[in-house]
Amino acid sequence: MSKRTVFVVSDRTGITAEILSHSLLTQFPNVIFHTRALPFVDTPEKVVDAVREINEAADNDKARPLIFATFVSPQLFDGVRRARGFFVDLFGTFLKPLEMELQSASSHEIGHSHGVVDRDRYTSRISAVHYAMDCDDGVSIDDYSKADLIILGVSRTGKTPVCLYLAIHFGLFCANYPLTEEDFNDGALPPILQPFRGRLFGLTINSERLCQIRTERRPDSRYSSRQQCEYELAQGQATFRRHAISFADTTQMSIEEIGTTILQKMKIRRELLG
Repeated sequence: MSKRTVFVVSDRTGITAEILSHSLLTQFPNVIFHTRALPFVDTPEKVVDAVREINEAADNDKARPLIFATFVSPQLFDGVRRARGFFVDLFGTFLKPLEMELQSASSHEIGHSHGVVDRDRYTSRISAVHYAMDCDDGVSIDDYSKADLIILGVSRTGKTPVCLYLAIHFGLFCANYPLTEEDFNDGALPPILQPFRGRLFGLTINSERLCQIRTERRPDSRYSSRQQCEYELAQGQATFRRHAISFADTTQMSIEEIGTTILQKMKIRRELLG
């Protein structure tokens, strides 16, 4: 397998460039990529340092590094472009055609993709993150009335990271409730959840994968045994079906895919927060 160094360079966080570059590079499974993130390259001095680091990699690798960039400052862009690498201008590729179509110049202001542009939306997102943390794992059940979503599932099915993802990226107030053996005794929905049936979504997972995850947490325990995992998953799915709760199998899904599936199935308006 061939190897290439990848630089993700930005005058802000570089998150946009990192996401797009990762999506593109996954299409080349026969190449091993070593990625280095260079965020906040927002002064001429930092540009000089970035160019030096990229050129050193070119010398060491005997191959041009790949450079994915999201610079909106033309001056900084021109400075980094002098580096000896294969340059992919992720903003420029799209901004110029958009300027022509919209007959309007783009702002070229640093920070508009991930900065605090709308203070109210930013505050809402922070509040959503705090809510997800406060209502994690069945805690603060008295606050469920504020929830946009309540994620259900047995232990270690990915409820917490999904709640945080939806809070961070979409500003959704997401609580999560762990289903335990006590919840399976009579087949009824836990009383605390009954008033919120329309906000419930379930997560399940392959028993082998759940056993592996739980073993890392508590090896050689009843909690991580295959028998216990299979029992809880079967009961959890039976609960979802009995009460007509939509659910998804997370075994082969990324956090982003799980989040998108939930938004689609629950018909929640998707509005990515910047």
